[in-house]
Amino acid sequence: MAADLSRLPSVERLAQLTEQRAAGKYPRPLIVACAREIVDAARARLLRNESADVAPEALALDVASLLQRRTASTLTRAVNATGIILHTNLGRAPLSERARAAAMEAALGYATLEVEPEGGRRGSRHQHLEPLLTQVTGAEAGIAVNNNAAAVLLALSALAQGKEVIVSRGELVEIGGSFRLPEVMAQSGAVLVEVGTTNRTYSRDYERAITPNTALLLKVHRSNFVIDGFVHEASIDDLVDLGRRHGIPLMYDVGSGCLVDLRTKGLPYEPAVPEAIRAGCDLVTFSGDKLLGGPQAGVIVGRGRYLERIRSHPLARAVRMDKLDIGALAATLQDYLDPERAWQTVPVLKMLAASPEELRASAERMRQSLAGRLPAGWQSEVIATTAEVGGGSLPEAHLPSFALAIRTPSSPDRLETALRTHTPPIFARISQNTVLLDVRTLLPGDDATILEALGGIASKL
Repeated sequence: MAADLSRLPSVERLAQLTEQRAAGKYPRPLIVACAREIVDAARARLLRNESADVAPEALALDVASLLQRRTASTLTRAVNATGIILHTNLGRAPLSERARAAAMEAALGYATLEVEPEGGRRGSRHQHLEPLLTQVTGAEAGIAVNNNAAAVLLALSALAQGKEVIVSRGELVEIGGSFRLPEVMAQSGAVLVEVGTTNRTYSRDYERAITPNTALLLKVHRSNFVIDGFVHEASIDDLVDLGRRHGIPLMYDVGSGCLVDLRTKGLPYEPAVPEAIRAGCDLVTFSGDKLLGGPQAGVIVGRGRYLERIRSHPLARAVRMDKLDIGALAATLQDYLDPERAWQTVPVLKMLAASPEELRASAERMRQSLAGRLPAGWQSEVIATTAEVGGGSLPEAHLPSFALAIRTPSSPDRLETALRTHTPPIFARISQNTVLLDVRTLLPGDDATILEALGGIASKL
């Protein structure tokens, strides 16, 4: 061990050797830091009486590999073959072609974010979204912020700080990442008033709780779970009527942000934002990256007098959107100017509406393309699966789908890991010792990426 320790190159020597090979690709401080880390790791292995290659050339390769990992982007494109459409860990909704182009246009350099080119006057970043929001939802006014939790927080802060907000106990939801509605409400300064019970709440429960300090009636759509059986909840119509009689606005957190009637495609009912506006809700909040199919955003639409107070609240600046997301959201909303066209252009809607026959054919084409390319002992077939919407949306929807199923002589974990660590990473799932690549969540070109990856992985496993 002592002899091996003495042969360890110095950090400076290893850094110089790496610099010669890198040809100016990396800054010297980073090279030195990585060289020190590699030398320290080799020394630690030797001190534990473990084997370690101390040759400078071998260690220089380790430094080069570490440099590559340290400078590579950790946020990369991924292939979603899990069958979960709004996969939160994979970024939820994939953007439409129009939305991607709009984000790229905004990213190319300067942008007309807060200026009016016609008159040369300073404008508002809300000018790019409000006309579209009002057109596709039917609301008087609208604003978008960076996510729906921020939208709820902003609305409550602007309209109910220090005042009471009445909400059903059965709607005190947790909205992901351990963010709970009572905690968001406490942060806004509003006073939570719970009414009813977990499973049954009536409009009379809200009415009994109204006091001179009541600022809002709040209804929350349970978009990520269902309560079944002996249940009752106050209807939107009843709460709108109650609010009108007492002069108290009704705020409806729809959450999933649906803008179309999903039932036209054989999907379960989901409250749509235009429907809530037509019913008379004073404010509606929802996400941009769920069923809407756009970038991460939180949207507030409703009556102009309330939106004006929200827009002018100091918190609005802290949670505002940047130019890239504004461009992508505006482009997504443009797709909804023709709702039927949106079913063809918004990826989330296309995935939701895809027929089992289409999906089976896609999976079969992939299987046929693999014929003769897999080594002995590997098997591929097309099997029926069930896809999910995910992202806290349509929890009762179980969508019939098809997957390319791959079986290998070794553990399926090895293939799943190889796919996940491929460039780009391909995320699949394992069921009954089989790797499943669900085609419902594949985007154009993903099938070619998967086939190429399988061909390369099969030759190595």
